[in-house]
Amino acid sequence: MVAELMAISARTAPKARGQDYVVTKVIEGEDCLALAEEMVKFGERTGKRDFDRDAANVRNSPVVLLIGIKDAKTVGLNCSACGAEKCIEPNTYEGEFSGPQCAFRLLDMGIALGSAAKMSSLLNVDNRIMYRAGVVARQMGLIDADFVMGIPLSATGKNIYFDRK
Repeated sequence: MVAELMAISARTAPKARGQDYVVTKVIEGEDCLALAEEMVKFGERTGKRDFDRDAANVRNSPVVLLIGIKDAKTVGLNCSACGAEKCIEPNTYEGEFSGPQCAFRLLDMGIALGSAAKMSSLLNVDNRIMYRAGVVARQMGLIDADFVMGIPLSATGKNIYFDRK
């Protein structure tokens, strides 16, 4: 229930020009365990650190909320915040995520993430926004999005996301 309320918070968060490219998906149970397993494998395969550490958190979380942006168009301000002199076509190359992305659309996603995390906090459920969970969830096809972050949830006597080794 908390993850669904967080998804609503992400959905209703303010967005540039009132255009909504934010997508959400709640995964639970076996999908969380599969995500954790693939996170470990991804870290081993790529040599990138801390995928195993974050995977342990996902493995111990009954629910993960995935938040991303999909097919986001530029705002068209030619602000150069993305690194280009003028707005360029998004999603022209693939890496861990599809890019480039308009900086304003990434801000939209950041506001959606913050709104979701705040909702979780208001309901006293521990959470942590995780880049690594988003990378692997996207790779696994758990969510159809170009740029993704994951927010695992836990309600235990000690916050598992910040008291870790």
